[in-house]
Amino acid sequence: MKRWVLLVGIVLTSSLWASSAAALGASAKTVLVLGDSISAAYGIQRDAGWVALLAARLATEHPGDVVVNASISGETTDGALARLPAALAKHNADIVVLELGGNDALRGYPIERIRANIEAMTALVAKAGARVVLVGMQIPPNYGPRYADAFKALYEDVARREHLAFVPFPLLDFATDPVMMQADGIHPTAAAQGKILDHVLVALSPLL
Repeated sequence: MKRWVLLVGIVLTSSLWASSAAALGASAKTVLVLGDSISAAYGIQRDAGWVALLAARLATEHPGDVVVNASISGETTDGALARLPAALAKHNADIVVLELGGNDALRGYPIERIRANIEAMTALVAKAGARVVLVGMQIPPNYGPRYADAFKALYEDVARREHLAFVPFPLLDFATDPVMMQADGIHPTAAAQGKILDHVLVALSPLL
């Protein structure tokens, strides 16, 4: 009798473990980050970047979730748009964080070209059945206030019209802080990465 009870207990325990594992697998999400140097941890150790910090956070708070960093320093919206279909097919992402456009603006690309590329990427993500977190970018006003304002506004407009989860600006509140920014005044230091993550999580967390 004891032997049968033991066997039944083992079967039930195995079934419960399998059910829990299946439930975890069903709820686990893949977050694909497609960005430029801000997300590629330019100038600092890659494991100190905000994307690596996100992966560590999710490992604790959302076991089973996967973070894929497909960011490249110097990336433009042209390059990201060309890479996106293959990245979506390879990683089967549930959520795509788009952090792009800064390099376009620094090179003076037309606003409508940047907008068209971002809209094309959001359409591809939606077609793949994934959700978008759009990260807004800004540039210093010395590039011309008219261009800088239009650049900032394009993200707000796309996010509003397409009902996207939106991060207004990941360097908000410290973009001019020398402790938080590298000597070039463009790239954040390791000390700033937690703040970037906090800004991103405001938009990302509800989707997890």
